[in-house]
Amino acid sequence: MTEPVVRGAGRRAGGGLVPLLVAACSVAAVCVWLLVRHPGDVTHGYLFGPPAIAAAAFAAHRLGATVRLARSLRAFWRQVSQAAVLLLIGACCSLALANNDAGMSLAVAVPNLLGTVWAMMAFGRVPMGHRSALGWIRALLDAVTVAIAGALVFWYVVLSFAPPGTDLTTRIAAAIIGVAGLLALVVVGKAIGVTGGPVDSLALRLLAVSPIVAVTIAVLLIAGDDTSRLIISVLGQPLVALSFTAAARRQRAVLAAPEAAATARRPRRSLWELLPFVAVTVTAGLVIGIAAREMGGREQTVIIGAVLIVACVVVRQLLGLRENKQLLDGIRTQQAELERLAMTDPLTGLANRTRFGAAVTERLSAYRPATVLLIDIDDFKMINDTMGPALGDQLLYQVAQRLRLHSAVQELPARLGGDEFAVLVDSDDLAVAEDAAMRILQALAEPFRVGEHQLLAHASIGVAVAGAGDSADEMLRNADIAMYAAKESGKASWQRFLPEMRQDVMNHARLGSELHNAIIRNELFLLYQPVFDIVTGRLHGAEALVRWQHPVRGFVSPGDFIPVAERSGLIVPLGSWVLRAACEQLARWQAEHGDGAIRAVNVNVAVRQLREPGFVDEVAAVLSETGLLPRNLVLEVTESSVLDGRQVRETLHALHEMGVRLALDDFGTGQSSLSLLRAFPVDVLKLDKSFVDGIADGEDRGRLAVAAAVAQLAEYLQLSAVAEGIESEAQLDRLRAMGYRLGQGFYMAKPLRADEAGLLMAVGPVHAR
Repeated sequence: MTEPVVRGAGRRAGGGLVPLLVAACSVAAVCVWLLVRHPGDVTHGYLFGPPAIAAAAFAAHRLGATVRLARSLRAFWRQVSQAAVLLLIGACCSLALANNDAGMSLAVAVPNLLGTVWAMMAFGRVPMGHRSALGWIRALLDAVTVAIAGALVFWYVVLSFAPPGTDLTTRIAAAIIGVAGLLALVVVGKAIGVTGGPVDSLALRLLAVSPIVAVTIAVLLIAGDDTSRLIISVLGQPLVALSFTAAARRQRAVLAAPEAAATARRPRRSLWELLPFVAVTVTAGLVIGIAAREMGGREQTVIIGAVLIVACVVVRQLLGLRENKQLLDGIRTQQAELERLAMTDPLTGLANRTRFGAAVTERLSAYRPATVLLIDIDDFKMINDTMGPALGDQLLYQVAQRLRLHSAVQELPARLGGDEFAVLVDSDDLAVAEDAAMRILQALAEPFRVGEHQLLAHASIGVAVAGAGDSADEMLRNADIAMYAAKESGKASWQRFLPEMRQDVMNHARLGSELHNAIIRNELFLLYQPVFDIVTGRLHGAEALVRWQHPVRGFVSPGDFIPVAERSGLIVPLGSWVLRAACEQLARWQAEHGDGAIRAVNVNVAVRQLREPGFVDEVAAVLSETGLLPRNLVLEVTESSVLDGRQVRETLHALHEMGVRLALDDFGTGQSSLSLLRAFPVDVLKLDKSFVDGIADGEDRGRLAVAAAVAQLAEYLQLSAVAEGIESEAQLDRLRAMGYRLGQGFYMAKPLRADEAGLLMAVGPVHAR
């Protein structure tokens, strides 16, 4: 019974419903058997106890293994399942000895006694709220009062009805079971009275059926006739099982819909809380009865007066208890709400980072298997910036509900902050983790209805399986590393953490630190990739490319340090350095070569730079300080940058209005290139190298078609078209024939140093055909 949840935690196979049906059918079957049984047929009546108790043990055990429950609650249900196992042993012994008429044998009495006592101790594990030492003394006195009163009633009343010849084992077992049942009712009553207690109050009321059945069995075993003893003997175990399974089912329903359960948790007085006072009253009645039968008139008067005084004290205590409870109910309600808020994300209702970290720590400290899934919504910032934070919050809420619905009962979903979620899985099996990750990806793949919009919110998931000595923080860090690996592999996917990933992160961090120093120490320099007029062969412009000569590592490839800069945020100061250095170099070229110098320099701009509020002012300041005009600068951006959000679009429009020219780099590789041209103030289209490769032989009709379409589109929209990555004369001729006027590539010139590029400006056309 491990199939995944599809519509909430309550719909798992065996999620409390199957055990409940087994117990209910057992009760019904016993009732039918009692109606149609043949005289002397006893064995068949005991057949239904073992499967019912086994179902109860299974239901309680599954709750005890549910990771999203609090630790005290899981311990409670585990102990209930253990008590059910003891009762199951007793049920099997009852079945085996069904035809034994010698009363209750030790084989039946011992496991039932142990099961009853163990269940009562389970109720004792339920936190009773904050209590002082005096409060615990009062609780102990209540228990002692009920125990003494119950023992007196059994000794003086119940045992007096015992038929002659009742064996000592039956008497002692019945007395202990009866008193233990009464004590369990006291504990249950106090647990029910706690506002916001860990065990659902209705589940506790259902569990209270068990001690009531125990007390009834104890009384009827001694004072009942043969028929009543038979009925309670064969019906008692299925009724206890029904009590356990119904309570477990209720607890699972609360787990699946905590909001609905919260509204049902109203502090109310439980009748079982009055048991100590009932015990005093019953004992007083016994005293009066004995006095009336065995004492004289004067003694009877004294005894009755004493009992009346006790009764007045009891009533006074009840009134004071009610008054105190009314005062405390408000405080307890507020305390429970504060505790809930401290562990719950206010937007989504999921567990928050504190609750999630505590659950992971608890599981690891118990040496139990655990896997963390860290979930980050891809491109959420773009959605939030484009549609506003209100719609963004609605989307996050719906994502949370999907996670809740598609998480198994044993999994704890949480929102850690922003658009970052997590799920704790109680397994270290990679197949189970993969199933959970794929289930979440499929759940989030369906469009979300947010207001009037249909939105897609794919996610990247990092999976970290607990290893020896791991802490909660380490697991979250490992999952975070794996999540970034999933983003780098293309998003909308999942990656499992591997130890070498941490080494990669450390290497990136070390390289980032060295890059920071490189910017300060002037270890960086620029090369310039010439852009030619492929019709005249004249130098038209140049693209500034940053390079790094490390004093120890030597030459560091841009493919190694640019991703580090983007991930660490160093891309902003790095981009600022490139912008200023390129503009200063263009100013020097214009001073040295006059009209022979290129008219503009191309500078690549990262999306992080475009998000900076002061980027437009920074560009204006650099142009002013270097003496350049806005038309002397071409900023190259990628399609993904343009799609980043409102802030980026506003920045690009402000730059264009200033007069800075904008180039759309790698054009044709994205999924929305044509739609961008309507919203993006583009001046230059740069055909990606992937479409230039292979067009010389004319066999790749797809690339030819795209390259020709881009040239025609640029001409129609009166834009400049630049072909990137030209590596042969055949490619050059083909592109020129298509209508391209500008191009760059190794065939014409590799990236050059500033002085080498200056020589090209001095010599004139070099590639005219």
